[in-house]
Amino acid sequence: MGAGHNHDHAGHGQPRSRLVLVLLLTSAFMCIEALAGWITGSLALWADAGHMLADVAALSLSTFAMWMATKQSTPDKTYGYHRAEILAAVCNAVVLLLLACWILYEAFTRFYHPSDVLGLPVMLVGAVGFAINLVCLRLLCGGPGASINVRSAYLEVLSDAVTSVGVVIGGGIIWITGWYPIDPLLSVFITLFIVWRTWLLLSQAVNILMEGVPPHLNAKEIANAMIKVGGVREVHDLHIWTITSGRDALSAHIIVSAGENRDRVLLDLQHTLRKQFEINHLTLQMMEQRPEWIQPDKT
Repeated sequence: MGAGHNHDHAGHGQPRSRLVLVLLLTSAFMCIEALAGWITGSLALWADAGHMLADVAALSLSTFAMWMATKQSTPDKTYGYHRAEILAAVCNAVVLLLLACWILYEAFTRFYHPSDVLGLPVMLVGAVGFAINLVCLRLLCGGPGASINVRSAYLEVLSDAVTSVGVVIGGGIIWITGWYPIDPLLSVFITLFIVWRTWLLLSQAVNILMEGVPPHLNAKEIANAMIKVGGVREVHDLHIWTITSGRDALSAHIIVSAGENRDRVLLDLQHTLRKQFEINHLTLQMMEQRPEWIQPDKT
């Protein structure tokens, strides 16, 4: 009986400095937008500030994941503190869902009791937000293909740029036509977008905590690929889970034919799992199938 282990705990050298700068810019404008929403009476600005809070949460988690990737495991915490990111994601998701409920309640109230909104300031604040989003996209444009965390942050900022355009349009409509219902209507659309994104975040976090198979991987497909490796006869006790975002793990019992070079089979399996499925954290237990284990052919 033999065992093969491959533990990839090293950090990925991701550009944390750019991500931190994007996080600071987004956080600062989120506060400005929330204040502007209170001054102008715009619920849409409040909703967009809530959307930016979702971005800040996601960016914070990405930055936190990068930082945690540099930490070494301990005898008590063999996986380190990577799961702290997932716990934080659950807490953030709950807060965002509560915020969404409040915004939807306010929007429902304003449909029946419209309030005056300063259209021009809303439009200007939305335009400033869009400009900041463009700066953040520029800071992250070099990394979408290089890092799952940077790619995630890029998409977060891109989605926020879209909602900023919606705020600009809504502010312009109020300024030109004085049609105030556009403000709660726009806030509802932005809030539903928040709920959709937050629900996806919460579902992913719960799946990780439950050690479910990552959504982008298929256990049957992986098992078939492993069986096709030369020398592998059977694959048992296959488990696939996520340690933290961007770090998947796999363990399995591998039965090889008698007389096979187990070291070679192990290297071939590791190569297949890394190349085809990008799974680098592997625990493979190699077991030799002796001739007496082989069931006779009843045909």
